[in-house]
Amino acid sequence: MQPEQTLPARPAGLMARVPAHWRTPLIQLTATWLVLIALFFGDWRDMVRQWWDSSTYNHILLIPPILGWLAMQRSSETARITPRAWWPGLVVMAGAVFLWVLGDFSGLSLARQLAAVVMLQGAALALLGPRVAAAQLFPLGYMLALVPFGDELIPFLQTITAKLTMVLLAITQIPASIDGVFITTRFGYFEVAEACSGVKFLIAMIAYGALVSNVCFASWWRRAGFMALSVVVPVLANGVRAWGTIYIASWRGIEFAASFDHVFYGWVFFALVMGLVMVVGWRFFDRKVDAPLVDGEAIAASPLLARLERMALPAPAALGAVAALALAGLAWSAAANRIAAPMPAYIALPSVPGWELDATAPKAEWYPLHTGADHRLVARFADGKGHVVDLSFALYAAQGDGKEAGGFGQGALPMGSRWAWEAPGTSFTEAKSDVIQAPGPVHRLAVTWLRTGELLTGSNTRLKLANMEDRLLLRPRATMALILSAEAGDGPSPEDSIRSFLAATGPVAPWMDRMARVR
Repeated sequence: MQPEQTLPARPAGLMARVPAHWRTPLIQLTATWLVLIALFFGDWRDMVRQWWDSSTYNHILLIPPILGWLAMQRSSETARITPRAWWPGLVVMAGAVFLWVLGDFSGLSLARQLAAVVMLQGAALALLGPRVAAAQLFPLGYMLALVPFGDELIPFLQTITAKLTMVLLAITQIPASIDGVFITTRFGYFEVAEACSGVKFLIAMIAYGALVSNVCFASWWRRAGFMALSVVVPVLANGVRAWGTIYIASWRGIEFAASFDHVFYGWVFFALVMGLVMVVGWRFFDRKVDAPLVDGEAIAASPLLARLERMALPAPAALGAVAALALAGLAWSAAANRIAAPMPAYIALPSVPGWELDATAPKAEWYPLHTGADHRLVARFADGKGHVVDLSFALYAAQGDGKEAGGFGQGALPMGSRWAWEAPGTSFTEAKSDVIQAPGPVHRLAVTWLRTGELLTGSNTRLKLANMEDRLLLRPRATMALILSAEAGDGPSPEDSIRSFLAATGPVAPWMDRMARVR
């Protein structure tokens, strides 16, 4: 009986299919990604919740399997490349961590979520090197589609949809008038609401268009053309949708039009539009079905990639640096989050010469949003001469997630309220001025001032930059928001009422400081 031969041990399962020179780098990358997701779990959890709960971002649930498929499509060419740890990838990682810190300091969740995704990209660059990145360039870039963005476009898209609707109503000879995003016809009053802005279809089409452009086109000009089609057509289609709802309401009534909109336009119309975009693009597809998505020979022969690859470093050093950068960002954030400005025990409404508190109710309820404020004042003042002004004041010990004085959906126009933006308001010094409207219609001028330190501004961007500087320097400063507003009616104009009130209070900055009891 012949002795049994001893066979070399072979990796089991999936690792048996992975080339030997790829096994350790692949394990290192997987472990690093899992650690980064665990360290920044709060941001990934919030992203997943948005993918699942918000219809605007439901399409992102398909992105992770698509990323896996895209990577596998390039796997045969990528397998021939030897991964090399690369120090410039740490620059990307450091930039992502710094962006996360800034997003955390400013309370901007979009910046933190974008940074969490870019950290994974930076780690891949640092651990695998430039040639692998070139082979997997599109999947790495397409990871940005994991970031739920688009809500910031809603006001702009509402305005565009309303204007397109008016053009189509004029073409079909349906008389109508428009105030911002409100359209009045002889048979009804319509609002191009946030849900009707078309943002969810636009964002989904951008992600879909990018995927098709990469997989089905070789020419960069054709890719650009298809992406332009993927952006323009959804916007135009949403205008047709809004017009169609009003047109149907003109002969079948508003209730029928609303139900038809939810059923046909919500489930069928945009599927047809997506099909139309594909039909238009189909005849211009120029990538052969069996053509490789990556030119492995060009990557191997590239002198530029050869020069970049010389910037190598040991893999253990790259792993340690990625971990150190992530932990440094978290430590910086933890130190800054412990910083808060001292707050008074209470704040009180100031006396305004010539003005008294007024108990009359507005035509339409208006309640500005100041989420997370440590102190809040709301009042209505009148001077007995027909001028009536509503005041909303908020004081914050610090700014952060859930405590954003000028954040999206905060202030004079709360997200999801009955109020909608109509037009820019009359200019006031160092303030943001807006005309907003509620069904009725009821028009209101709202003027907003934001203050921290010596800064008085109406710009949320300037406020966030000042807040970020304070957090970076671990400097505690209070933040304030003041909104003065007046309804349009039969009496004095809203602008006259607010200017009369300001004449009685004196300069805005010291008046806000006195109200907050911080100076």
